[in-house]
Amino acid sequence: MCGIVGAVAQRNVVPILLEGLRRLEYRGYDSAGLVIINGGLQRVRSVGRVAGLAEACAAQQVHGNLGIAHTRWATHGAPSEANAHPHVSGRLAVVHNGIIENHEALRTRLKAAGFVFTSETDTEVIAHLVELYYRQSKDLLAATRTAVAELEGAYAIGVVSEDSPNRLICARKGSPLLIGLGIEENFIASDVSALLPVTQRVMYLEEGDVADIGLLAVSVYDAAGNPVDRSVHISELSADMAELGNYRHFMQKEIHEQPRALTDTLLIAVAQEHVQPEWFGFDAAAVLGKVNAVTFLACGTSYHAAKVATYWLEAIAGIPARAEIASEYRYRTSVPNPDALIVTISQSGETADTLAALNHAKALGQDKTLTICNVPESALTRASRLKFLTRAGPEIGVASTKAFTTQLAGLFLLTLVLAKLRGRLTAEQETAYLAELRSLPSKTQQVLALEPQVEAWSQRFANKHHALFLGRGVHYPIALEGALKLKEISYIHAEAYPAGELKHGPLALVDEDMPVITIAPNDQLIEKLKSNMQEVRARGGELYVFADGDVHIEESTFVHVIKLPGGSNGALSPILHTVTLQMLSYHAALQKGTDVDKPRNLAKSVTVE
Repeated sequence: MCGIVGAVAQRNVVPILLEGLRRLEYRGYDSAGLVIINGGLQRVRSVGRVAGLAEACAAQQVHGNLGIAHTRWATHGAPSEANAHPHVSGRLAVVHNGIIENHEALRTRLKAAGFVFTSETDTEVIAHLVELYYRQSKDLLAATRTAVAELEGAYAIGVVSEDSPNRLICARKGSPLLIGLGIEENFIASDVSALLPVTQRVMYLEEGDVADIGLLAVSVYDAAGNPVDRSVHISELSADMAELGNYRHFMQKEIHEQPRALTDTLLIAVAQEHVQPEWFGFDAAAVLGKVNAVTFLACGTSYHAAKVATYWLEAIAGIPARAEIASEYRYRTSVPNPDALIVTISQSGETADTLAALNHAKALGQDKTLTICNVPESALTRASRLKFLTRAGPEIGVASTKAFTTQLAGLFLLTLVLAKLRGRLTAEQETAYLAELRSLPSKTQQVLALEPQVEAWSQRFANKHHALFLGRGVHYPIALEGALKLKEISYIHAEAYPAGELKHGPLALVDEDMPVITIAPNDQLIEKLKSNMQEVRARGGELYVFADGDVHIEESTFVHVIKLPGGSNGALSPILHTVTLQMLSYHAALQKGTDVDKPRNLAKSVTVE
């Protein structure tokens, strides 16, 4: 989950590398470092944020035309300067994102060959291994290709050497890496956002690719060593999309970007009068028309989106659906269904567990695959037969917001498509659901107007250490998502339960020090939910209720109610209620004084297992 960036140019690349790292810091922020080739090899490393590295570079007046840089999320070895990348061996340096699974065996072998290790990281073995073969071949490309062939696990690496001041070698397997193309200058990065200030022309490397990058040319070789051409894409993103602007935090910015993100995601669909399978690919009708079940594979927030979709699919489309935690699915014995649609959900499209789960599902003979993803040309989109791109734009905050709600929007479209293909969608329902989708961005904007009320609530959370979230039916996964958000950024221990399960254990936790956050939509379960709320009050619990506008709940000293605008919010209610919980988590974190965008121990894109 680290971020890497590299540059070869005819100008000083240090500002480019530092700005790239700043934009990649969401991927890891335990430590940072860079190497510049300028007559020799100059390395600067620091513990903590990229800002500290920038200060060190300024103090040392670092400059040069070739360099690689890294921001770290620690896996092997604690955050320290010694464990920070780049790692150096002889006259070369390496940065790495991923995990090398056979690092212990390689370390033993390299120590026997006389190499001295100065860190606890798995990455240092890559540097020494490349150096071992570089001594033999005197060619950086050949040495890198030979070295990566021995690596087991996942990697995206950048390699530079004192002996080649205008040459940058990179390779990828299992971790994201792309090449940015400039005018007589070229770049590498883990994410296109890192390169937007210098180029929008990018080339996505495929699994097993190794590239030789110079000032004027880029040569790419596949896993077999054959020269290959990779398509050049013009990124639709702009540099300012990853800037904070007038907002206090990226999370706040991304919460408020949701009306725009939903509009962009739904644009093609809502512009039409009828549900179209082609939203998911040109041959989607043929694929989706043959499925008899849906299996979702996802992690974290994306898993909660999958859980919501199972309710929609079974209620509206009448098709069996289940959500699997990707990291569990591939390691358990499951019964494959060749006629099931395998749906992967990921913001980045590079989530290691989800990718591995998809490959496992395909190996079991399940080839009807669809991904819902926010990043075009990601590993998941390339590995899936069908795809739906959420157009949320860059999401920098570690806690997912707009990516989640746009995933839900895409999943609702999938629900409608499958319902229509299965003859479960009347013309009247089709018109009504599309109308709901058209109004979703404006309704989301109205919900955002509740922020001052939510902020006032959050002041009561400053001294809280535990919280309980309740939901029923399709809103239970939204309760799970609300609890996750609160945990991630405020460090308040939070749990979510179906409200009907209170009496089966969780009521034992309820007291005056545990706020109970309740989602109260106007649906068929509302009266039962009210009974569950009374169970809380009878035990001295304090309730914070987000209710639809037409739900009648009496406020009191220990029952606080915020009503969403309008009446019942229908099938899309989970999306709107999500926004309120995002705002609550954000403002609770402000009360706690935590680092909202970069919570401790976490990173954005989980590219390791």
